[in-house]
Amino acid sequence: MSSLLPVADAQVRLFAMAPRVAAETVPLPQAAGRWLAEPVVARRSQPAADLSSMDGYAIRFADLPGPWRVAGESAAGRPFFGPVGPGEAARVFTGATMPAGTDSVLVQEEASRNGDTLILAGQGPPRLGMSVRRQGLDFTAGDTLIAAGERLTPARIALAATGGHGELVVNRRLRVAILATGDELIAPGAMSDDPLALPEGNSTMLAAMLADLPVDVTLLGIVPDELDALKTAFSRAKADIIVTTGGASVGDHDLVRPALEAVGGVIDFWRIAIRPGKPMLAGALGDAVVLGLPGNPVSAFVTATLFLRPLIAAMAGTADPLPKTITATLAEPLPANDHRQDYLRATTCDGRVAMAPIQDSSMLATLARADCLIVRSPHAPPAQIGDDVEIVTLA
Repeated sequence: MSSLLPVADAQVRLFAMAPRVAAETVPLPQAAGRWLAEPVVARRSQPAADLSSMDGYAIRFADLPGPWRVAGESAAGRPFFGPVGPGEAARVFTGATMPAGTDSVLVQEEASRNGDTLILAGQGPPRLGMSVRRQGLDFTAGDTLIAAGERLTPARIALAATGGHGELVVNRRLRVAILATGDELIAPGAMSDDPLALPEGNSTMLAAMLADLPVDVTLLGIVPDELDALKTAFSRAKADIIVTTGGASVGDHDLVRPALEAVGGVIDFWRIAIRPGKPMLAGALGDAVVLGLPGNPVSAFVTATLFLRPLIAAMAGTADPLPKTITATLAEPLPANDHRQDYLRATTCDGRVAMAPIQDSSMLATLARADCLIVRSPHAPPAQIGDDVEIVTLA
């Protein structure tokens, strides 16, 4: 485990050790943000009948140019049940069912009515089928509306509801436990006589990074750099994923690995060819996946972006858990890269991307100003102004 593992290989190995969580059936409001365990199949067609897409008059196209006798009215939820015969029309409103016998809509701006007599008054006659939403235009009964493994966005929730579903089969929420290690750490907002005491921000940062995912996060607080204290923390953590920050490197006080192994955990890999974030480790403790993230906040953020969030997505049911990259144009040159894959904090402006001038992994102010990470592959050659680069966008 002394050599550095490529980022892509580490992600593959992490997903291989992550079991998919069990499925459950929940009401639609509780399904938002989850990943589907079973496909959603339409129980009805939408629209269920031919509907008017405009306010106007339902007519028979063959009767143009009119005039017509208005025989009734059709509104959404209150259809006109009588047939419309030759020379007749029916007043219709947006979303109303087209009466039997009609096939086009004369919009009200193109019509003139005097009592029950209707005449064409616009610049030209309607086209056949104009302003009519045909039955099944959106979908028909039996169509697969949402595939298994898709995440339930607000639009997909609405689609499932319109398709006739009040509950869905989704993968359950994951339990994530987060603990921070370090004798120098104090709780955010706490007062200390030690001017070198460091407020612990990684735990709340990671919890915020997971706020949009179907997880229940438990913050286990700060654990001192003591083997017994770490062993106790691991033994008490009850979660699907246990996340630590700090203590995963090679110093005398980096005790995450020995503590995990001492309580029966196993290490799958440690140290990745990435910058920032090289000392990350991954393993297991019983049924839980353990991620040991670096203590430097930017390193913790980058590795959480590339490993923790994708791990949750994979366990929650998606087939495509990795963050998406897009192409951007460089606003400044970049030097050649070494053997590690770089993720550079950067900002975009007017379609171009510029790297922050200092990339020290402790600098949260730089991270807070960044809106993306520039991805630089191992041994990438120098890049010039105007070259395309891959970026991961940040929320």
